[in-house]
Amino acid sequence: MANYANLPALTPEGGLNGYMQEIRKFPMLEPEEEYMAAKAWVEKEDTGAAHKMVTSHLRLAAKIAMGYRGYGLPQAEVISEANVGLMKAVKRFDPEKGFRLSTYAMWWIRASIQEYILRSWSLVKLGTTSAQKKLFFNLRKAKSRIGALEEGDLRPENVARIANDLGVTETEVVSMNRRMSGGDASLNATVGSEGEGTMQWQDWLEDESADQAGDYEANDELTVRRKMLTEAMDVLNDREKDILTQRRLSDEAITLEDLSTQYKVSRERIRQIEVRAFEKLQERMRALAQEKGMIATT
Repeated sequence: MANYANLPALTPEGGLNGYMQEIRKFPMLEPEEEYMAAKAWVEKEDTGAAHKMVTSHLRLAAKIAMGYRGYGLPQAEVISEANVGLMKAVKRFDPEKGFRLSTYAMWWIRASIQEYILRSWSLVKLGTTSAQKKLFFNLRKAKSRIGALEEGDLRPENVARIANDLGVTETEVVSMNRRMSGGDASLNATVGSEGEGTMQWQDWLEDESADQAGDYEANDELTVRRKMLTEAMDVLNDREKDILTQRRLSDEAITLEDLSTQYKVSRERIRQIEVRAFEKLQERMRALAQEKGMIATT
């Protein structure tokens, strides 16, 4: 796999400008080139091919990283985390799925950055809820939408409006706004050397339509549901767990015939056990969801 040490790094000497010039030297891969490189990595663990896929998408990682400006964190660290996410994507990319690496890599890059931001802001230590984490990723957009561009504390009427729009308390809005007050890197610095045009950093920024809060919320809910599934499986006995897992939770479902041979019972009996186990699991999942406030109680 491509090693992080082999990639260009954003240094104090070169700055953002120097880093962007460096990564622009790497060629973009055509669809066929990308497919062949991915096949070479999957089938032969060709590190050279993996390195090509990583370096050809460093610009994408940098663009997404710049979309997370304004959190008061070193831009070099955010870009570094974006590159880590990119390498994870390359490692897991399956070229036979029919989509480009860039589409697949976006989720991994954003997830890596968001995990870094949350760690850095110690939100977990503050005992925050999903709503507060959503506030973290939505506050800047909410302020922009209502024209609340003032420095320092927000005006009371703006605090009230944001709290109402995002479903959090006014105290949480004030606290989060203070935590997020920090200087941004200049977005008007020119990228590229003389003679290469006048492209500015803002030209590399992520599309404002990108829903960072939505990405986090969806990822967060998926994590919660997976934990709930693991917990809910405890209502099943060992045989039920095994049959249900092999029939419904595996990439390739095992046939009733195979399981009937394994357990020395009829196919119909295996089917009955599977159906009953699934009903028990669903019932437990609903109960857990109600306990966690994910669905309304009846």
